[in-house]
Amino acid sequence: MQYQLTILGRLEGLNNYTAANRTNPYKGSKMKKDAEETIIWQIRQQLPKVHITKPVRLKYEFYEPNKRRDLDNISSFAHKVIQDSLVKTGVLNNDGWENVVGYTDNFFCDNKNPRIEVTIEEVGD
Repeated sequence: MQYQLTILGRLEGLNNYTAANRTNPYKGSKMKKDAEETIIWQIRQQLPKVHITKPVRLKYEFYEPNKRRDLDNISSFAHKVIQDSLVKTGVLNNDGWENVVGYTDNFFCDNKNPRIEVTIEEVGD
């Protein structure tokens, strides 16, 4: 079984998150919390009542408005907050090794509609 989640807009990058934490731990915490709240709202809209108990593989497709940010800067913070949000909403039981067996990233430019498309694929027991 596969599930689709689209997160509209773009998330902060790892560089911004690291800088916020170095400035003040509360600033970094707020950045993570704000990102999770945005993602959780979209999960509740798009995946109501979805609860996956099998291991999953995640496919991330990042649509950035331009090529200014490094690929790892784009994806690192996004992986963390998206997977934590999937756990907080109950879509996934956990995001450990037994639950998320892998992920792939693909990157594209779309200056009119930046977004992150996440495919959640059940891979077995």
